[in-house]
Amino acid sequence: MGGTNPKPTVPKSTVSAATSRTTTSDAMQSRRRTVQNYLVIWVDGFRNLLQKKKEIPDTEINELKRKYHQKSPVWWYTCEMFLYGMLSWGLRSLDMEAMFKLGFFIRSLHLQLKQLHQKQSAKFKKSFAVYRGQGMNEEDFQNLLDSKGGLLSFNNFLST
Repeated sequence: MGGTNPKPTVPKSTVSAATSRTTTSDAMQSRRRTVQNYLVIWVDGFRNLLQKKKEIPDTEINELKRKYHQKSPVWWYTCEMFLYGMLSWGLRSLDMEAMFKLGFFIRSLHLQLKQLHQKQSAKFKKSFAVYRGQGMNEEDFQNLLDSKGGLLSFNNFLST
């Protein structure tokens, strides 16, 4: 035994870290492929509903299918495309079919907003108010005025 060369070793922590990164990377790639596959199925299945509710150009639908993972959910929600309008419409009308079919996007958007909140909340020591405007026709506004002192129910804060 005295004349044998010791085998070169790699610290276990290095192997564990590399394995962990590979596993995480593999898991992320797998999730990405799953979401991409679901997105293609969702867009194809949802196309009729989308086009019934609002004229949506095929170019927007195809761009979403091709480029969804190149941008963040917040980016897609705020860009000039149909997702914001469809989500707002689904929330306003309480259309469960639309909400169910938008579920994958709502979940992705929620996860990103949660992540951004965790990252940025420590930077702001003092609370601040955020306001959102809502257009309304005269009849709805009059109904709102007439219900003064009564109960008021609303659900549009979900999209703020």
